[in-house]
Amino acid sequence: MRILLWSVMMISILNAQQKTDKDLRELANRLAKEIIIIDTHIDLPGRLQEKWEDISKRTGGEIDYPRAKAGGLDVPFMSVYVAASFENNGAKEEADDIIDIVEKIAQTYPDKFALAYNVSDIYKNFKSGLISLPMGMENGSPIEGDLKNLEYFYNRGIRYITLAHSKSNHICDSSYDPKRKWKGLSPFGKEVVKEMNRIGMMIDVSHITDAAFYQVIELSKSPVIASHSSCRHFTRGWERNMSDDMIKALAKNGGVIQIAFPSDFVNQEIRTKDAKNKAAVAAFIKENNLKSDDKKAREFSRKYQQENHMGFADVSDVVKHINHVVKLVGINHVGLGSDFDGAGDTLPKGLKDVSYYPNLIYHLLKAGYTAEEITKICGENLLRVWSQVEKIAGK
Repeated sequence: MRILLWSVMMISILNAQQKTDKDLRELANRLAKEIIIIDTHIDLPGRLQEKWEDISKRTGGEIDYPRAKAGGLDVPFMSVYVAASFENNGAKEEADDIIDIVEKIAQTYPDKFALAYNVSDIYKNFKSGLISLPMGMENGSPIEGDLKNLEYFYNRGIRYITLAHSKSNHICDSSYDPKRKWKGLSPFGKEVVKEMNRIGMMIDVSHITDAAFYQVIELSKSPVIASHSSCRHFTRGWERNMSDDMIKALAKNGGVIQIAFPSDFVNQEIRTKDAKNKAAVAAFIKENNLKSDDKKAREFSRKYQQENHMGFADVSDVVKHINHVVKLVGINHVGLGSDFDGAGDTLPKGLKDVSYYPNLIYHLLKAGYTAEEITKICGENLLRVWSQVEKIAGK
């Protein structure tokens, strides 16, 4: 690591001297290879669950080994996504099946990928040239009302849990769900927060309601993360993103917001167009007396969205969100949580797959960030939080 840190320092000195666009591009490419890049939310397991692909080669998705190496991605957190429909309906079994897929990746390509269970594993794998595969569970439904299942999933490799997803569950309310059963966390959810602190599992506040967020902040002894959220400042009134006050509370807690990339997360004009599309889809579902996850409803939605595409944001929009967090709370509380392979055809121009991280770094350099600051954004901030969570659990 000493060689790496020396290299980063030298790059930082060069950063102040480089002026041309070509120089900045070269610097961005070099930085992407030198530093640890962490992305806390990538839905590759769900894609492979639908259809297994040889990801040692270029695939049709947004992540595979060749593009990860090209982009300098070292630590893609594998999303163990369990749909809200599994609440009280086999959620634990579904989570186990998806964890099996992540383990299969590491077993199938041991010269390319390795599981990672702690911060030490990240550094060890990075030194060995392996891409680390830590796991985060998206939706706490697999806990199934039993605190023992938290330790069970910790032992299986889960290192953060997004407490809820698109519907409120037995842990807390979801920002997407108009029914606010718990007005924040359930009584059991409050115990979940304490137990996650105890065993050293990061708490993810993405997707949950504002009330649930503030209750987590009040209860948690460890810093928390928002694994894939952006700034509500740019998407007024949308609870899925985080307000300025929430970001300040998150920073005071020591946590980090990992900026999500989807166009509708980062650009209000895109959100407005998307809202019109969703209203049309909702009308179709209601007229035909369908459930939202019905095959016919999903097919109509996919076709309608394609024919009336909302358009794309730009990589510069993502930089605006990073800038906003830095202006609010400083450089130590922002990172990257793309939602690659989980956001459909919504990725911004200039950030279409995992090979584009150097382009994001280039735009950060253009915005005036130093190499040391970019190192924090790309991974060091998340590693700091993870280390603190481990340390507090140890006490």
